[in-house]
Amino acid sequence: LSIDTTKAGVAEKALTAGADIINDISALSFDPNMAGIAAEAACPVVLMHMKGTPRTMQESPHYDDVVAEVSRYFIERLALAQSCGIKEEKIILDVGIGFGKRTEDNVTLLKHLRQFTVFGRPLLVGLSRKRFIGELTGKPVGERLEGSLAAAAVAVQNGADIIRTHDVAATRPAVIIAAALREA
Repeated sequence: LSIDTTKAGVAEKALTAGADIINDISALSFDPNMAGIAAEAACPVVLMHMKGTPRTMQESPHYDDVVAEVSRYFIERLALAQSCGIKEEKIILDVGIGFGKRTEDNVTLLKHLRQFTVFGRPLLVGLSRKRFIGELTGKPVGERLEGSLAAAAVAVQNGADIIRTHDVAATRPAVIIAAALREA
């Protein structure tokens, strides 16, 4: 059970109530107490890349090289997390599909996802019903299942270990097949 929050107090209460994972879209940068809570709990922590804040992230995002920029960000955030006492084996990385990224950035990250395996940490990817799927298919949010399944399969094929989805029952077989093909 994961708690999706950038607030240390919320994370602490959720962990006390039984949550197992902290999923912080700010990669521990919005609340100075979050890293301490995560270290003390010794729970897995998802560090996600996001350009800007939720309010500003889609205001003309631009990357010269999205893969290189996200990689540099991960180097920085991994070092910070470890310096705060979070054990490396507890860290999960998320490239932040849709968080301060254009369609071409999301597609590039998915295509080159394997490059992030150099960090030796599990990769989580959240793709379900994302805007880029709608932009590529012309489908509204409620009709993006097929696109979400295709993106999830590609993500797993390219190195994703964890897929965050709204449609678990439909996504599970796609992920199983993609993982089997990756490992064959």
